Amino acid sequence: MSDDDLPRTLLITLTGPDRIGVTAMLTRALAAYDLVVLDVEQIVIRGRITLGMLVGPADTLEHGAALVLEEAAATARAVAAELGLDVEVTLGAAEHPAGRRGPLLVTVLGYPLRPAAVTAVTTRIAELGGNVERIVRTASYPVTAIEFSVSGADQQRLRAELAEVSVAVRVDVAVQPAGLRGRGTYLVVMDVDSTLIQDEVIELIARRAGREDEVRAITERAMRGELDFGESLHERVALLAGIPESVLDDVRRDVRLTPGARTLVRTLKRLGFRVALVSGGFSAVVDPLAAELGIDHARANVLEVVDGVLTGRVQGPVIDRAAKAAALLEFAAADGIPLDRTIAIGDGANDLDMLAVAGLGVAFNAKPVVRAQADTGLTVPFLDPVLYLLGITREEVEQADADAGVETPAPPVR
Repeated sequence: MSDDDLPRTLLITLTGPDRIGVTAMLTRALAAYDLVVLDVEQIVIRGRITLGMLVGPADTLEHGAALVLEEAAATARAVAAELGLDVEVTLGAAEHPAGRRGPLLVTVLGYPLRPAAVTAVTTRIAELGGNVERIVRTASYPVTAIEFSVSGADQQRLRAELAEVSVAVRVDVAVQPAGLRGRGTYLVVMDVDSTLIQDEVIELIARRAGREDEVRAITERAMRGELDFGESLHERVALLAGIPESVLDDVRRDVRLTPGARTLVRTLKRLGFRVALVSGGFSAVVDPLAAELGIDHARANVLEVVDGVLTGRVQGPVIDRAAKAAALLEFAAADGIPLDRTIAIGDGANDLDMLAVAGLGVAFNAKPVVRAQADTGLTVPFLDPVLYLLGITREEVEQADADAGVETPAPPVR
């Protein structure tokens, strides 16, 4: 047997009823040998522990590495017997991680998450040459979120094929480099209408003037490609001429935040993120909303008002899809945040440029064309699952609530 064939690693896997001190007892026993810890994972589910530890000989061990590993394996078996746990020990060759692709993080969100969906995702990962090295549940409410650490797969191909799987099995799937998850300052830029809020503000204004149907008709023309956003905005705003400015106060009170919006913003702010709003709507509604939520930047169209009445015109440049992307770039530069640490969230074609320029583009309950072009998408009716795509766990959300003196809603009984 050549030296290359000799065992150079020992994988110890303990499973069974959890108890205090399992990890300490195992490592205390292994400390008698000249070993180094190469990797370790532990999880406890419903009182049952699975502990995996990979060890190898230290550089100072010149001879007898194989014998040391075999003796350590025997020791691990003895510890498992004392603890009443099952054990599996595997002697293997040295690892060569430099040749592997990745790592990537694949996040799966379900409402609910069913075994068939997990099967479909993990099967496709394997078909594309990916190896799932770690699985962690990051949230159980309001959605179930599972995170897979994957090596060996091409990011773009995996993202494209899992997008097809997500539609077929009705779950949301995000694929991103593990490096995106490093803690630090990030910028999250959100659309407002039908994203941060459930409403379209221009329709709320038009409703009070009895012109909602006319505004919607113009919106539908724009969606059919008969008008670009700027043209449609000017036509719709023209229908608002003569409406008292005081109506905007009523509209602000009527606006409904998307479920989870406050939790999303509060948690991001508590964790040091910068947050911005960029809207094709109107500053008269967006600016007070941003102030209420403690948002750092806001940009929206400005309605012209003369003598307390809307003139039917917009002041200044229109906030269209190009302007939204430009705002993201401007806010990132002002905050000193590189583009790969920016996240954009939106639902419509007007958000496409912003989603494309951001480090991570998230389509939220979006039109099919937007979902197809974004990095990932959410189809659940809550905004706070965006947190789980960013590697923020439910525990961190609850801690942010506790720090802010806010009571976290209790999850439903399952």
